[in-house]
Amino acid sequence: MSEYQLYCFAQSGNAYRAALMLNLIGADWEPVFVDFFAKGQPRTPEFRANVNEMGEVPVLVHGAKKLSQSGVILTYLAERSGKFQPNGEDERLEALRWIIFDNQKVNGFLGPYRFLRTLARPPGDPAVLAFLKGRLDNNIAIVDKRLSTQPFVLGSRPTIADLSLVAYLYYPADEFGFDIAQEHKNIGAWLGRMRALPGWKHPYDLMPGHPLPGR
Repeated sequence: MSEYQLYCFAQSGNAYRAALMLNLIGADWEPVFVDFFAKGQPRTPEFRANVNEMGEVPVLVHGAKKLSQSGVILTYLAERSGKFQPNGEDERLEALRWIIFDNQKVNGFLGPYRFLRTLARPPGDPAVLAFLKGRLDNNIAIVDKRLSTQPFVLGSRPTIADLSLVAYLYYPADEFGFDIAQEHKNIGAWLGRMRALPGWKHPYDLMPGHPLPGR
């Protein structure tokens, strides 16, 4: 058995954060497929009792530890590996600031928007999608502005703040109905720099469950 096991599925940007981190640090890890779409597995009593009471992925298993919430997983792996770790109190706090902003304002809107537009059956209400898109445009522009003066979110090198923010940004543009990298050039260049890191893989190549049957 591998040192780490990650409960995940290919369509989950939240799980992609953790999977990408594991790959980039060269960890000995394996995915554990969670059937979200056909079986609703994360919401089952068995999953909540045995894997994660919150009914969510990702969940990282490392020996006796079971960690959920991608920000916690990124922090744990950074501290254990010494890679992508913020240096000093100021950087740790700045990384946390961007991870919280991402979870609440960027991928916190982008994930539900993509799900309701592309993956939900039936698709979401157009008024809800329009609301989410309006919030997204503003929040993605904040990230783009940040990246206009430096190559990575905290400065000259990538950290867990970058790994959090890329969560949904590598999924195909047609799943969103707009091309984030084309519309926001600084984000596009940053995604290219992240893609060039040794060990980078696309979410559909890194985690099981793509393509969805019948989609």
